[in-house]
Amino acid sequence: MSGETEAGEATRYSAESIEGYFGQYGDREWQRLVETPVDEVSLHIHTHYLRKHVLAGARVLEIGAGAGRFTQVLADLGARVLVADISAVQLELNKRHAHEYGFADAVEDWQQVDICDMSRYGDGSFDRVVAYGGPLSYVLDRRDVALGECLRVLRSGGALLSSVMSLWGSAHRHLQGVLAVPAEANRRIIETGDLLPETFPGREGSFMHLFRAGELKEWLARTGVTLLDLSASGCLSVGWEGALEQIRDDPEAWGELLRIELEASAEEGSLNMGTHLIAVVRKP
Repeated sequence: MSGETEAGEATRYSAESIEGYFGQYGDREWQRLVETPVDEVSLHIHTHYLRKHVLAGARVLEIGAGAGRFTQVLADLGARVLVADISAVQLELNKRHAHEYGFADAVEDWQQVDICDMSRYGDGSFDRVVAYGGPLSYVLDRRDVALGECLRVLRSGGALLSSVMSLWGSAHRHLQGVLAVPAEANRRIIETGDLLPETFPGREGSFMHLFRAGELKEWLARTGVTLLDLSASGCLSVGWEGALEQIRDDPEAWGELLRIELEASAEEGSLNMGTHLIAVVRKP
């Protein structure tokens, strides 16, 4: 069931659908970033920007926190984290992992929250807002509302760290699957950036908007924020899963790969080549 805009028009975003999807997705969300070496590269790059922008003692709202991979990183950085997610299942998994892996003391609370309505939090309540994993993609035509809420609850001078799904980067990683989609459907998806029933017939749930890098920059700039960092979630290693198994077994080679991935993924010409686009912005 879709929601409605203030004008009463039906929206494409369905909170109930996303909650149900991640409820069924379950603990795969915890494993998602360590399943392959390419996933581990993405985890490393996401983590790099948390380490760069989140200081010890910072009060952080992690919205769309999922099962806790990045909650654990934030805890290790000495942040105080309020964990929020639309899925009660993911919140329970986050809490379980926090106690199992010893980072529960860093968590203020676990709260079920829709990123489009964070009215329970006052203006300027947090030093940092982290919206990793694509929550700003899943809200589709409500993304202006969701971004506005993230910035509202952020203090002046605070930073929002987000990652959204990348149009060309997803095609880069999943090219075989993309080419299995009928050409007319691919044209509609590429034209709009939207994975919806009308653009991708037969897709069940997990509807989202996939961003181009230029589109993301323009969208963020309209809010008056300052862009601090923009990166792909990996560009060099995508498509090299088999070869990366051996590289990962060599600590020196793996360390060098991670070093050059960080640099390459932040280059203007590489931004569209990861499955996600990572953006860090500062609120005026």
